Amino acid sequence: MRAARSVQRIHATFLFAARALRDIGDGFVAILLPVYLLALGFAPLQVGVIATASLLGSALLTIGVGILGARYDHRQLLLAAASLMVATGVAFAVVHEYALLLVIAFAGTINPSAGSVSVFVPLEHAVLTREVTDAARTKMFARYSLVGALAAAVGALASATPDLLAPAGLDQLTGIKAMFVLYALLGLLGGFLYARIPQRGPTPGSGIASALGPSRNFVFKLAALFSLDAFAGGFVVQSLLALWLFEKFDLSLAEAGFFFFWSGVLSAFSFPVAAWLSRHIGLINTMVFTHIPSSIALMLAALAPTLPLTLVLLLIRAALSQMDVPTRSSYVMAVVTEAERAAAASFTSVPRSLAAAASPALAGALFAASFRAWPLLICGALKIIYDLLLLMQFRHLKPPEER
Repeated sequence: MRAARSVQRIHATFLFAARALRDIGDGFVAILLPVYLLALGFAPLQVGVIATASLLGSALLTIGVGILGARYDHRQLLLAAASLMVATGVAFAVVHEYALLLVIAFAGTINPSAGSVSVFVPLEHAVLTREVTDAARTKMFARYSLVGALAAAVGALASATPDLLAPAGLDQLTGIKAMFVLYALLGLLGGFLYARIPQRGPTPGSGIASALGPSRNFVFKLAALFSLDAFAGGFVVQSLLALWLFEKFDLSLAEAGFFFFWSGVLSAFSFPVAAWLSRHIGLINTMVFTHIPSSIALMLAALAPTLPLTLVLLLIRAALSQMDVPTRSSYVMAVVTEAERAAAASFTSVPRSLAAAASPALAGALFAASFRAWPLLICGALKIIYDLLLLMQFRHLKPPEER
């Protein structure tokens, strides 16, 4: 038994390390993407459309994973996703034409949110859940989220690299292209780690529909609510938040990288707090009663008159807004049967990605029309509505460890 648990921990470590590498890349790409596109001569609206295309493509890829996940080994799919990450980084480094960049964003793995919105996530959730007991599930997801958030914070700090290379004679545009190459290399290293995960036989059934059984109604309701949350979050994906700070306060890359580093650190250390809090007040209560104050902080930041006050409010938001991530993942895994877990992970991710894909272009249009505060206000208001609906619909459906 001890030997089996030791092997399981090793497999989880490979996944944690692969996620860390991936999130380092996502962390600096989310900040550099708007700077890169603006440097190429594109408008804020075009930046928003690129972000929308990226999230929409991610949603469709996740649909594919949901269908193929029942037929193919998860390790093979993770390796394919890592290969796509390599190709995406190289393509962004060499392509300048907007139409081609739009296609690459749609078909690739570029993540403007620097969060857990990618084709990798449902696969990793399914692999991790089979490694732990119900009692340890939330703690496992908290660790998984902690690793990702800390890595994304390091990535955000690394976004200042193009400016730091200026004294060496390397212009900013060339430095950003070098960072996209680094993004590709991180995907390659992640692929080596995914290759260490053992193969598992295919799950019986032909896809999501056949894999969802007695929990189908719960999953559908959760997916609908998570979609509202994701649609709201799409107004303030990290690339657009960085764009807002660049345009309103004229932040430099180094200043933005420093801010998003500390924002990521606060988010990271909120995950173990969320796991502790959920043991005392429950998963749903933790999700709701930490999320609402973070949305209020975001709305206040949109109206704050000075940069220091804005950054303080955004840091408060960062310390609270992600506490629902490990608890949400754990809750979904808890309220479905074991046979439904892989399908539930994919199915609740797909609508989130689709919903998140719609709002960045709207936010870009608001930026272009000089309504810069509106995306933040809309995001906060919609998220509060989501939290209240979640509390009303699911406060009585408790996971096994809370009964």
